[in-house]
Formats: sequence, structure tokens, C-alpha cells
Amino acid sequence: MAKIKIKLVKSPIGKIEKHRRTIEALGLRKIGQVVEKEDTPQIRGMIEKVNYMVEVIE
Repeated sequence: MAKIKIKLVKSPIGKIEKHRRTIEALGLRKIGQVVEKEDTPQIRGMIEKVNYMVEVIE
């Protein structure tokens, strides 16, 4: 299965609790951190939910 890279570009501090938990579930902790995940519909949904805080590198 294909992989995608997700980069945290904006701090989750002060954001909606659900969005902060989504960022944490994606494995992101620090601004600028990049994680590699499987390209699944579940991960895509999580990215869409917090798209204003992350950047997708395909």
C-alpha cells in the first residue's frame, strides 16, 4: 500500500480538543515533524479534519 508523509505546520495549542487528539493520533508532536503513514481512507479523513494544521507530502 502507498505511503504518505504528513508534516505538522501549525501548533495545536488553543485549538478544538478533537483536533488536538487527531494530531496526537497521527503521531505528531512538534511543529516541523514529519511522519509517514499508510494511505488509507481513515488516515485521509483524519488529515481532512485538521487540514489547516498539517501539510501532506505525497
